[in-house]
Amino acid sequence: MSTTTSGGAPAREDDLAPVPARTLAELLVAEERPTRAGPLAASLAFGWRAMLKIKHVPEQLFDVTVLPVMMVLMFTHLFGGALAGSPREYIQYLLPGVMVMSVVMTTMYTGIAINNDIDKGVFDRFRTLPIWRPATIIGYLLGDVLRYSIASLVMLTAGMIIGFRPDGGVPGVVAGILLLIVFAFAFSWIGTMFGLLVRDEKTVMGASMTAIFPLNFLSDIFVDPATMPGWLQTLVHNNPITHVASAVRGLMDGRWPGVDIAWTLGWSVALVAVFGSLTVRLYNRK
Repeated sequence: MSTTTSGGAPAREDDLAPVPARTLAELLVAEERPTRAGPLAASLAFGWRAMLKIKHVPEQLFDVTVLPVMMVLMFTHLFGGALAGSPREYIQYLLPGVMVMSVVMTTMYTGIAINNDIDKGVFDRFRTLPIWRPATIIGYLLGDVLRYSIASLVMLTAGMIIGFRPDGGVPGVVAGILLLIVFAFAFSWIGTMFGLLVRDEKTVMGASMTAIFPLNFLSDIFVDPATMPGWLQTLVHNNPITHVASAVRGLMDGRWPGVDIAWTLGWSVALVAVFGSLTVRLYNRK
């Protein structure tokens, strides 16, 4: 018995016989298998994916470009004359604090992005890959470091245009921004946890803002705590945002606020330890 091939030539039965299992296995493993990605490589790969999403959807940078500039201009010119005598004097105190406020508010978008991927089924695909489990989450956070950097640079540029002059020079400014990014990375775990915990992105935003708003406004971002009542000063001095804003302000001013830097790093470690472990547990059980 014979058949005809696509070229018209007759084919023998031997040509149509199934390939033996041993031969098939040899074909599949004929080349050396690629090395499995380690935790760092996998995390960086997902971080690059988050950056590519920014490249292909640049509109999502609106919240780290236009909004921070609006905040600097409004707060400086609305409150500068009343609180410091002039906007130029007030911007020296305000800008580092508003920079912290803007970056911390940006952290909630990590949870929103994760929630969207869960809703679209992308996370189901990630969970089937032979990779280190937390790499997916850490990749989102690493990708958002770019957003924090852009927000900080945009606000710094806007502040310098309207009169901000950091006495700490370039080293102080760089140190302040790096410290802020470290804290923002740690704080992002809160939004990430909400992204895994709730069902839709609107709830993620609402839950994140519920945590962020009181911390931002019960701090020394806008005014010196010395002007507040005693009970309120206690709340402000024990607020992690106060420690971050004071540390960034001190570094940009040319000082070395060792206590506030230590508190900032301590809060960062605590946030990762608590909310990072909760997030990973939720992800593994999702």
